[in-house]
This record gives sequence, structure tokens and C-alpha cells, in this order.
Amino acid sequence: MIVASFVGLYLLSTGASLAIFSFLGGGKDEVGVDVNGSVEEVRSKIGEGLPKTQECPINGALFSKPEEAIWQKRRPIAAVIENHADARPQSGLSKADVVYEALAEGGITRFLAIFYCGAASEEVKIAPVRSARVYFIDWAAGYGKNPIFMHVGGANDFAGTGETAKEVRALELLQSIGWRVPRGNDFDTTYDSGYPVFWRNYERLGRNVATEHTMMASLDKAYAEAEKRGFAYKDKNGVAWDINFRPWKFADGKSKSQTVKEISFSFWSDKPDYDVTWKYDPANNEYLRFNGGKEHMDLETKKQLVAKNVAVIFTQEKSSIDAHKHNWYRTIGKGEALIFQNGEVISANWSKDSRESMITFTDKKGKEISFVRGPIWVEVLSDGTKVNY
Repeated sequence: MIVASFVGLYLLSTGASLAIFSFLGGGKDEVGVDVNGSVEEVRSKIGEGLPKTQECPINGALFSKPEEAIWQKRRPIAAVIENHADARPQSGLSKADVVYEALAEGGITRFLAIFYCGAASEEVKIAPVRSARVYFIDWAAGYGKNPIFMHVGGANDFAGTGETAKEVRALELLQSIGWRVPRGNDFDTTYDSGYPVFWRNYERLGRNVATEHTMMASLDKAYAEAEKRGFAYKDKNGVAWDINFRPWKFADGKSKSQTVKEISFSFWSDKPDYDVTWKYDPANNEYLRFNGGKEHMDLETKKQLVAKNVAVIFTQEKSSIDAHKHNWYRTIGKGEALIFQNGEVISANWSKDSRESMITFTDKKGKEISFVRGPIWVEVLSDGTKVNY
């Protein structure tokens, strides 16, 4: 009994010492990752053989522990990326955890790409970054406290001309919610952000394009700048970005009956360059994206964009409401939705209670829908738009 007591005391003290050592930041996990190491040091531990056991809170995809160690020092980035036909293919979209697509103006769509877990394993360059819209701000605000919001200017009426409708003045909205302050979480090239976070690359596509299609950004440099500004995983007051963040539910995917092999729709009837088709690939249980009748590629990876889930939401839209032909969408409230996953479709409803809350999806019985682990695309369409499937 005396020997057993000493052994128990030894094990208890050893465990306490290890816990204290780990708490103080001096330990490594079982794959040798120093959680206090630099991004480069942690990335050097990422390899093909590592088990993917760590769930991404944004889209449920599974990653290795070194990748998790990187994203746990950061907060989500929400970047506005354009989809003008002249600007394709984009850079970096394949690394986004979630992508929202909606009209910007004149029948031309634009993306809000959410980067967090998928951008951990390597430096990601995104392009072309474009101007903000109020509905992109509303969706971005659901990703915790003060996400890094990246864009190039935005709809505004600072000059007082009245040409921009009140409900679409994105820069004024950023000011009113406290993001657009010196060294805030609003990263705007026309305000306080420049090189090395943002820069113009006229050679990206190997052809001449208009200046507005040339803005690139480095997510690594954005994260480094965010840390300087006090917007790492915790802010300068010690408040974590995810303190009130409500993630979606996730489940493992499984190819089922394959009742839906193709999804297609148009944003505007006379703008075929922006028509969207998603084709189901049962072998990989994912959807391949086509835009304007062509495979939609990522310039950096040379691979076609894919999604594990395609969520289509229907909402009120006002088009070309001012001299600049800006669009407006209702983002707060409720509406109908279609969720495509596992080769099937779910008739659903969407709801968003406030700017800061996440948009949620439920089936017709009111049960929250679980997304298949992996990339999620949210397609935003005007009420009554026909979706073929």
C-alpha cells in the first residue's frame, strides 16, 4: 500500500508538471508541433502522412494538428473578390472555406470568400480584390467578433452627391459598426492598407486587363498586419474572435441516390457569362463549378473549383437602385432555400436574426441541416428565380 501510494503520488505530480509546462507554452504535441513556433516552423511539420482529425469550425473539414495550430492563432478573413468575366480565373478561391456569390451591379456577380482553415497550410494569394457591398458586410459579420474584412473601397456617398442610395453605402456602414477606424479590422486599400498586404499585378493573367481587375493580396501578410493591430485570435483586450460565434453543424458525406446530377441557374437572363452550373461528381461526392459555360478554375492551383455543399438562398433583391446600378439584398430575416449535398436536394429555409448572427439553415420540419464537411458555396438569388435540377 505504501509503494502504491508513492507511485500514485509520482504519477500525479508528473501529470501536473506536464500540464503546467504545457500551459506555460513550453510543450509540444505528439507530432512535435511547438504551438508557440512561427507559422513557417509549424508548417514545416505538415506532411501527407499526418492524420486529419481536427475539425474546422467554419466548414467542418478535417485538417492536421499543425494546421489547427496555425489557425488557432488567427481569426477569419472575409475578402471581396470580383467575378467579372475579364478577371477570371481568380486566385485563391479554392482555399476558401465558404464562398458567397451575389450580384454587385449590372448583372455581374461578386464573391465574399471566407478564409480560415484552408489557408493555414501555405501562403495564399487572392485576386482580384474589389469593392465592398453592404450585404457582404452583413454576411461577414456573422464570423465572430471583428473578422478581417478585405476590400478595395466600396459604395459610398462621402462626397455628398446623393448618387449612391443610402441603403447601399458600404463604407458608411463600416464606419457605423466600428470596423473602419485607423488600424481597425477593416483592411481597405483606399483607407489604411497597402503593400505588402495589397499590390497591383498587371501580369497575373498574362494579358492586358483594366486596372480594376489587378488588385492582389497576401493572406499571410494580412494576418501579420492583423496581429500588429491587435486582431489575432484574441484582440488587444484579450477577447477571442469566436466568443459568440455559432458554427454550423457538420457531418461526414456519403454519395447517396444521386437524384440531382446537375444544378443550373441565371442571375440575369441577358448575362450568360455569369450563368452558374454545378455538376455532381459521385466518385468524390462533390460539385464541380462552371461559370458562363466554362470550367471555373483557380489560377494558382490550375484546378476546377469544387464544393461539398451548394446552398441556394432566395431573398428580396433591388437591382440598379441608383446612378451606379448598385444592387441591394435583404440579409436579415427569413426565406426559402435549397441545399444540395450528397447528390440530393433538401428543401429548406434560411434565417438570420441580426447582422452579427450567422445565417442558419433548417429543413421544412425546423431541424437544423448539417453540412457535409468541406467547401460550402452560398448562392444568393432573387425571390422567384428558377433553379434547374
